[in-house]
Parts: sequence; C-alpha cells; structure tokens
Amino acid sequence: MVKKLNKNRIALLIIFGGCILLNVLAWLSKGFCDWYTENIFPIWMNAFGRPVSLLPFSLGEIMIIIAIVLVLLTPPSLLVLLIVLRGRRKKVLKVYGLVYIWIIAFIAVTETLNCFILYHCSTFGETYGIPSTEHTNAELTELCDYLTAETNALSVQVPRAEDGTFILTADLDETAIKAVEALADEFPRLGGYTVTPKPIINSFFMSQQYLMGIYLPFSWEANYNDEMYPSNIPNTVCHEIAHTKGFMLEDEANFIAFLACDRCDNIEYRYSGYLRALKYVLSQVSDNCSEEDKNRIYGALTAEVYADINGNADHWQKVQESDEGLLPSETVAKISDAAMETSLKLNGVSDGKKSYGRMVDLLLDYGIGRNRQD
Repeated sequence: MVKKLNKNRIALLIIFGGCILLNVLAWLSKGFCDWYTENIFPIWMNAFGRPVSLLPFSLGEIMIIIAIVLVLLTPPSLLVLLIVLRGRRKKVLKVYGLVYIWIIAFIAVTETLNCFILYHCSTFGETYGIPSTEHTNAELTELCDYLTAETNALSVQVPRAEDGTFILTADLDETAIKAVEALADEFPRLGGYTVTPKPIINSFFMSQQYLMGIYLPFSWEANYNDEMYPSNIPNTVCHEIAHTKGFMLEDEANFIAFLACDRCDNIEYRYSGYLRALKYVLSQVSDNCSEEDKNRIYGALTAEVYADINGNADHWQKVQESDEGLLPSETVAKISDAAMETSLKLNGVSDGKKSYGRMVDLLLDYGIGRNRQD
C-alpha cells in the first residue's frame, strides 16, 4: 500500500505540476497557445471527441450527475465506514482522499488542455487578418439596418405555428456540422473532425441558468439546451461547435456561429443566425444611437420578428416563475451568473459576460452589411 501511495503521489505531483507549468506558459506566451491549438488540441478532439460523439447521449451530463451523487453520498458513506471499520479508519480516509484527488487531477488536466490554454491564443481577427478599428454610430446603424432587412426577409419564410411563433424543423447535427466546416476554406481551424452536438436531458436546469449551450472540456462535447425558444437553437449549436474547434472567446464563437448560419443552405439556420446577431446589434444601438434611429429601427421589424423576440422573452420568464426545479430559478440563475463571470475573468476575459456582445465589433471589422458581395 505504501509503494502504491508513493507512486500515486509522484504521478499526481507530475500531473499538477505539469498543469501549473502549462497554464503559466499559456499566460506568458501567445505563440505557444497558437501552436498548441493548431497542432495538439485537434489530436485530443480526434482521439477522444470522436468516440464520445458515437454515444447517443451527453457523456458530460452523465459525468456531472455522477459527480453530484458522489458528493452527496460521500459524507454519509464515509461516516458509516468510519464507524464500522474503526480499526481501519486511516486507510478509509486515504482511499476517499485519493479518489477525490484523482478526480480533481482529471478535471485539471482536461480543463487545462481543452480550455484554459485556448483562452490565450491570438484573437480571431489577429489569426485571420481582420483588422480591428474604431467604428462610428453611423456604421453601427448601417449594420443594424442590413441585419434588420435580412432578418425581416427571412422571418416570413421560416415555418411558423398558428400563433405566429417560429417552428424548428431542421436537424441539429449534420446541418450544423456542415455549416461550420464549410467555413474552413477561409478559416482553416474550423476544418478537421467535428464532434456531434448533443442536447442536454436536463435542459430545464440550463434554462434556469439562462444557458443556451455549453462546451464541456472534460467530455469533448458541444451541448445545447433543447427546451429554449427554438429560434435560438441552430445558432447555439454552431456556437458550441466553434468552441470545440478551439475558439474559447464568446464573441468569436458568436461571430463564427453567425457566419456558419448565414452561409448555410437551410433557411431556419440563416434566420436563427440573423436574429441572434440582430439582438446583439440592437443592444448596441440602444446604448449608443439617437432616439430617432432607435425608433426607426425598432419600427421596421416585422410582426414575425417581434413574435420571436417576445416568444424568447416569454420562455425565460416562464422558467423563472416555474416551481419545477429542485432549487428556485432565481437562486440557480444568480449562482450560475456569478460562476460564469468568475470563470471568464479568471481566464483573462476582463469584461466577463459582456464579452458576448463584442461580436458586434467583429461584424463591423469584417464588413458585414457594408460593400458585401453575396
């Protein structure tokens, strides 16, 4: 037992030491992160993401459920064993401790290799030569007018229920995978093997957190909430696939998802992408533009677009007012919001959740809606 523990300690010291070294290197060297993301990260996705994609369910969700059960059962089971095995209490504590330390080691390795390093790469614009410049309110309203016109045109072509709300009929795996991979000619890192996106069984819990999708580094999976308002889903699936390609920053994943949906043959994907992009641009218009511009833009939206904007808002409101969950939705939302904000800032994203909206800068930098040849 002593020899085994010594081997375990040596292995754990190597693992934790290696994780610390890699994280320090990631913070210090953007070049290392770019090289790692380009050459090493795809190996993990091929070696582990490919077999995991064959599973018809989210392995990550199952692992989280098991972890929760394990945490809940540990105190009573440990107490019982300490009472029953009085003469072997030290060994019991060592075994429990060792199990938890190895679990932490697994999380540290997968988070480091599949997430933390990737946060410190060159930006999407730096990687693909998209110059970042300051933009005027006039350019912002021009972009918004373009997105409004496109969203309006698409809104009357997609399937709708009798009450006017959007109906999703498109698949959420093959179409999404092809849409993202089609961008690889222009953005090579989006090529290669693509994992199969999967719905979360406990999507109501995601809705309580206002979560539409989640990339799980420890299971190499792109997961999405399949209970949210349906117009969000195609864009969200492409967003989460973008994370599995090594693009951790939320604004970049948003931008990639928009391009994937925009260039997709499926009209539901195109509408989903445009409606989501319009939401972020409208937010910027509300914060920066004149009342005249705001009234003109909001007045131009079709009844169908408003039906989906209101349908989306109603979904989140109903979840927050529901008593279905194990915990109150307000409590879950606050905990989730604080955890996400902390996670983003610890990974160097100084503006936290506000970074999602920076996709508007990428849309402007790329020239969407301005001198665009479709």
